[in-house]
Amino acid sequence: MKSTHRRNATATGALLAAAALLTVGVQAGTANAQPEPSANAAAPKGQVRNPGALPAQLTPSQRAELIAKAQSTTAATAEELGLGPQEKLLVHDVVKDQDGTTHTRYERTYEGLPVLGGDLVVNRTAADRTQSVSKASEATLQGVSTSAPADAPAAASAKALDAAKAAGSKADKADAAPRKIVWMANGVPTLAYETVIGGLQDDGTPNQLHVVTDAKTGAKLHQWQGIETGVGNTHYSGQVTLGTSKSGTNFTLNDTGRGGHKTYNLNHGTSGTGSLFSQSTDTWGNGANSNAATAGADAAYGAGVTWDFYKNVLGRSGIRGDGVAAYSRVHYGNAYVNAFWDDSCFCMTYGDGTNNNDPLTSLDVAGHEMSHGVTAATAGLEYSDESGGLNEATSDIMGTSVEFYANNPSDPGDYLIGEKIDINGDGTPLRYMDKPSKDGGSADAWYSGVGNLDVHYSSGPANHWFYLASEGSGAKVVGGVSYNSPTSDGLPVTGIGRDKAQLIWYKALTTKFNSTTDYAGARAGTIAAATELYGAGSAEVNAVTDAWAAVNVGARSGGGNPNPGTVFESTTRVAIPDSPGPAVTSSVAVTGVTGNAPSTLKVGVKITHTYIGDLQIDLVAPNGTSFRLQNSSSDSTANLDKTYTVNASAVAANGTWKLKVQDKGAADVGTITDFKLTF
Repeated sequence: MKSTHRRNATATGALLAAAALLTVGVQAGTANAQPEPSANAAAPKGQVRNPGALPAQLTPSQRAELIAKAQSTTAATAEELGLGPQEKLLVHDVVKDQDGTTHTRYERTYEGLPVLGGDLVVNRTAADRTQSVSKASEATLQGVSTSAPADAPAAASAKALDAAKAAGSKADKADAAPRKIVWMANGVPTLAYETVIGGLQDDGTPNQLHVVTDAKTGAKLHQWQGIETGVGNTHYSGQVTLGTSKSGTNFTLNDTGRGGHKTYNLNHGTSGTGSLFSQSTDTWGNGANSNAATAGADAAYGAGVTWDFYKNVLGRSGIRGDGVAAYSRVHYGNAYVNAFWDDSCFCMTYGDGTNNNDPLTSLDVAGHEMSHGVTAATAGLEYSDESGGLNEATSDIMGTSVEFYANNPSDPGDYLIGEKIDINGDGTPLRYMDKPSKDGGSADAWYSGVGNLDVHYSSGPANHWFYLASEGSGAKVVGGVSYNSPTSDGLPVTGIGRDKAQLIWYKALTTKFNSTTDYAGARAGTIAAATELYGAGSAEVNAVTDAWAAVNVGARSGGGNPNPGTVFESTTRVAIPDSPGPAVTSSVAVTGVTGNAPSTLKVGVKITHTYIGDLQIDLVAPNGTSFRLQNSSSDSTANLDKTYTVNASAVAANGTWKLKVQDKGAADVGTITDFKLTF
């Protein structure tokens, strides 16, 4: 380790304190006062080569027993994993398969400090033998001094307030004193402070900005918003049956058959729970937005259908798997055009939309929001960068699955997100799973900068994967809706059906993913889940693999892309001066290519250097457009040999392309040895 470098960590991967939502839709059907028997949970068995790999349906007491057992053996588990004496494990969740395999998710502490980005999953056989371990970070946690300068907490608060103000918060102080932690998300364990800034954002959404700062230097290492939001709209689901209770002479929106889910009326307030919906009759609302109970009925119905989907299809009893329901709050704020899930209150909140005319209480919103809670209770995908896109995609995938499960004849399930909202004013959906880029912002396929997009747009590749895995590529009509799904490699994909695709995603989410999972990790996790369920080399595993290749994540199941493309390469060696020296460039001339560059332009880079974290690397197109390939970081790896993928479809292909490299850290030099573009 070189003490001459000052490194600012920029990688992602912290534990979610809260999660939230985004989606919309409509459904009809019934949500009965008592949940349906869980016969549907067994339905996929006939389609699964290894039914033992399906999730077991645990009662809350059975789950609690598994957690207690795992917690009682954390010391032995830490020793088995080779963790240091300063480290301790805390059980976060336990998932059990029908064959007795358990997947125990742990968080870590170091000398009593929480380790953000240090979570891991231990998979054990029915005989309690460890099969495998999935870690958010492979770095060794040792040698971290837990002493910090006396002024570090104050500096952390100031840095966090600056970040919150930039994000639209009007808060003038942190919610609480900064929390000392070990930040491990970037692979280099660092003593840090986590500060949470509350208040309200510009649009009235509660603020819960988490800012991580280096305890010794005061540099901001990372930030993420604990409240995840999205745009939706109320679409009434027709006449439905709700789970209610009677209290004295009144009925209340208290669904005791589904964990005690309660629906509250905030009456335009922005804090607390307001009042539980209560009235003398058991008929709620009248279908008109002017009746306050209409939004309450929609929210209660959506929560009930979502509960039933997770229990009857996936064997999960409630969001946390503990049989306890969340609660819902409607009529939040004044003309608040949003909705959000907050894991700190374990609740869903809905605004009333523009001019208080369109409460955001549709079925898709409920399914999407509650799925943010499931993600927080399991993988804890951090809501930023690629993991944030996967978090958001999980809610789209599961919200869509809830919509199909409801089987509402007035609005059949589809792969269009928010098709009834008309948020764009022209009747178009908010998002498209078959071709995400049709919304004007989402990515159809992965590229190296996709994590820099807003998470609702970086979710595109995973949403596209789900559609392709479910239905396959090309033009087709599903449930009366026309789709035409392309692939980034131009090759077809054959779908395996939505039931299998949603089961594979759920199993990967709950047993393979962790807080730092990126698109490469999601591919590996879903392939592993499909292999456990359907067998190695099965049609399902091949389809999962091919669907990922079709969104530019990994190779095809047959062993790669048969179309190698046209390659332009420079092997001229270019010396990289030490910091604070200027940037240098290596150039290639591209000729004979028709039209613009592809959306999946491959950029091969080889650089000899003793500390690649020093390097800031850009691709510069012939028209001057610059694509950031790599920021400087604290990565101490020597030498770089990597292929990046860039969406350069807006740039003409022919002309001189440049690789621009600048050393941002003192003490060493390097050389560009190879620069290659593949069209």
